[in-house]
Order: sequence, then C-alpha cells, then structure tokens
Amino acid sequence: MFEIKNSNRTFSIKGNNALQLILLLGLVSALGDITYETGRSVSGPYLALLGASAGVVGLVSGLGEFLGYALRLASGYLADRTRTYWLATFIGYGLLICIPLLAYTNRWELAAFLLILERIGKAIRSPSRDTILSYATRQTGRGWGFAIHEALDQIGAVIGPLLFSVAYLSRNSYRDGFSILWIPAILTIVALIVARLRVPNPEKLEVSENIQTETQSKKAPLPRTFWVYSVFTFLSVAGFANFQIISFHLAAKNIFQVAQIPILYAVAMGVDAMAALIVGKSYDKFGLKSLIIIPLATLPLPFLTLTNRVPLIIFGIVLWGVVMAIHETIMRASIADLIPKERRGFAYGIFNTVYGSAWLLGSTVLGFLYDINNLFLLLFVVVMELAAFIVCLAFRDSFAHI
Repeated sequence: MFEIKNSNRTFSIKGNNALQLILLLGLVSALGDITYETGRSVSGPYLALLGASAGVVGLVSGLGEFLGYALRLASGYLADRTRTYWLATFIGYGLLICIPLLAYTNRWELAAFLLILERIGKAIRSPSRDTILSYATRQTGRGWGFAIHEALDQIGAVIGPLLFSVAYLSRNSYRDGFSILWIPAILTIVALIVARLRVPNPEKLEVSENIQTETQSKKAPLPRTFWVYSVFTFLSVAGFANFQIISFHLAAKNIFQVAQIPILYAVAMGVDAMAALIVGKSYDKFGLKSLIIIPLATLPLPFLTLTNRVPLIIFGIVLWGVVMAIHETIMRASIADLIPKERRGFAYGIFNTVYGSAWLLGSTVLGFLYDINNLFLLLFVVVMELAAFIVCLAFRDSFAHI
C-alpha cells in the first residue's frame, strides 16, 4: 500500500478531507433545515386547522423540544459506546420524512405524533453529527469549522419557510406546502451518503497522541471545567429571551402584522448565518475566554425586543440572531476543546440536555412573568445573565488554559 511519509502533505490531505466533510455536513444540515424548520414554522396553525386546541399546540411544541434535547444524553452515550456515529446520524436524518408525511394527515393526533417523532430524530442525530464534525474541525480550527457549518445550516432555515409559503399560496393548501418538502428530505440523505463515502472514518482526522492517552481518556471522568461550563451554559440560556416570547409580544401588542413576523425571523436567521463566520474566527483567536460575550449580548435582548419602539425591536432582532450564532458556534466548538474525542458524543449529549432544560425553564418562566409584569421578567433575565457572567469570571483562569 502506498504511504505518504511527508508530514506536511499528510496534514494537507487531512485538511482537504476535513473541509470537504464540514461542507458536506453543512449541506446536509441546510437541506434538513429546509425540511424541519418549515414544519416548525407552521406546526401551530396546522394543528389548529386539524382541530387541536391552543393548549395541545403548546404541549406538543414543548414536549417535542424537550425530547429533542433531553434524549441526546442517551443517544450521545450510546454513540460513544458503540462508535456508530454515522448510523445514528442516518437514523436521525431519516426521521425527517415525518414532515412531508404531514401532507397525508387528517387528525391532529397523528400530526402531533409525527412532529414529536421528528424532534426525537434530531435528538438521535445531533450528538453523533457534532462528534463527526468535531473531528473535522481539528484541522480547520474549531470555531471556523463550526461557523461554516452553522452558516450553511441557517441558509436552509431561511429558504425553508419561504419555499413553503410559495407552495402554499399557489392553492392555499397545506398539502402542497408539505409535499414539496419531500425533495429536500430525500436530498438530505443523498448528501449524507456522499459525506459517508467521502470520509468513512472521520475519527482519523483527529488522532490521539498515543494509544495510552486514548485508553486513559475512555476511562477518565469528564473534567471539572466541563461541569463549570455546563453551569455557565444553563444560566446564560435560561435568561435568553427566545423568539416565541418575542413574537407573542409583537403580535399581542399589534406592533407588527402577523404576516410580517416570519420575515423578522428570517432576518434573524440570515444574521445568524453571517455572524457565525465572524464569531467562529473570534473563538479560534481567543478560545474559551470569548464565552464572556454570551451574557453580555444576551442581557439587552428583552430590553430591546419587548418594547413598543420599532427601531429598538429591529435592532434587538438583529442582536438575537447574533446571540443564536454564538450559541451554535462557540458553545458547540467549546465541547470539542474541553473533551477528548473518545468521550465527546456523551459530552455533547450532556451539553444538549443542559441546554434544552435551560431553554424549557427559561421559556416557561419568561412566559409566566410576561403575563404578570414585565419588570419581573427583566429582573429574571438580569439575575441569570449576571450569574453566568460571574461564573465565567470566576473560572476564567481554567478557561484560559483550554
């Protein structure tokens, strides 16, 4: 067998394979987002059309998001134990067919089941996909690699709802809108097959220094810095004003027409895609010290978006997109730097469970406080983000050495 002995050329080949893998996984995520982000954007009115109550819509949405995050702990652990990262990724993306299948439902119960099942698919694929991606980003830079992936991912999040709108408006038919999603759902699997054939063993892109180090990594507990990072993640995400509460405010106060709100969301996703590239490069330069920007950028959001002043709201929407870019780049890239590759799937599972739990708690509390008094809502956000800021400062020396 021909063997390349020149180390520089070996690194170059690995770098090319890594970049190709990142781009292919970015394409997979973009096509996947066209499918499932579209389903998420219209699931509420579609369930209502089939006869579901507002309470049912809220329950289905909340349960789906919770399972989509909480089950990642189990899927990440199993992926690490079995080393079947590609298989889990294929199964997870395969469940995207639940969204175009909505075209053939006539009962809200079946539609709800399909929507929740798609979220479970996301729980299955995410830790394994992020682990595969983390191997590739070792060659390109953690932040830059995850930034490229996020930018491509968000392009799909913008295209999907617009594609559905065009199909729906042609005949005012949800069936037409959902049916067209067969195309990106199938193309997602095709792109994933290409990625699997092109780089069948992505773990070889990040080689441990020696066998003994790898064996010790498998047995060693997760580092203390990871648990500190998890606390920081929980606090910063719990105080994050999500788009659901923002959009509710905009509609309830008649600040924007209902038809304009999805456009604001598309703007935020576009900002997310562009900001991810800048944020990713910044992470590669400053490392975990750049985490300090998360509470600083999150804190102003409710003060900007939950007002009645349109200029402030628009600025807040742009900032919201930037914060989402930070979540999807710095937060994911940090795990790859904190955790050895042998335990990374499990660590991504824990991270996503913490993230999802914080999102669930924060969304519930912010919604409840919004109904009572906005001052309490603002106070909650200040407390959470201040606590996250303090944690980051208190452990800055630990972060600085990663």
